[in-house]
Amino acid sequence: MLNIKKIRFNSDGLVPVIVQDYKDNEVLMLAYMNEEAFNKTMETGKATYFSRSRNSLWLKGETSGHFQNVKEIYYDCDEDTILLKIEQVGNIACHTGERSCFYRKIKEFEKIEPNIDILEKLYETIIERKNNPINGSYTNYLFDKGVDKILKKVGEECSEVIIGAKNDNNELVYEISDLIYHLLVLMAAFNIEPKIIKDELIGRENKKHEKDYSKK
Repeated sequence: MLNIKKIRFNSDGLVPVIVQDYKDNEVLMLAYMNEEAFNKTMETGKATYFSRSRNSLWLKGETSGHFQNVKEIYYDCDEDTILLKIEQVGNIACHTGERSCFYRKIKEFEKIEPNIDILEKLYETIIERKNNPINGSYTNYLFDKGVDKILKKVGEECSEVIIGAKNDNNELVYEISDLIYHLLVLMAAFNIEPKIIKDELIGRENKKHEKDYSKK
């Protein structure tokens, strides 16, 4: 565990904190902590900062509901900056309603493909629709109709995948994408996160390797 005495707070008793999404590494915001805010964050696991404008502690999400669940805490080589890797509740970190405070680009030198797990991202969107319905949303339509409707759609999409495989690759890609989306809706209905499926597959892969190695 990090010893608070290692952190070099500035003359105002503050240390800058870089806040980063733990899944896709997107930088969401820059904030500040004093020693009390740091200790509160360590104690609760929820990001707590020091508001310089209000001159008081600030639990992120206390009024908006967009809390930040801390996953990992780092500090830099000079011991004067903290990095928080967090889970952003509600997918909004900025008070403007943007996901990240750094949404205004000055210049783009090279196009960078984001390092995003699209299945995790899509699942988060589906969960967001489930918890905060939007009129006209197809995802909400499925949840409103219930599990039987979702299961029916999964079955229909399975058939479409088979038909697509008999036709051409482009159609097959489209139908597989539809199937995966409906499977994610089904998972969301039962609160099964993609990580659970990944862990199951990893476990099976490890068992396969153990079995293979045992033959040598």
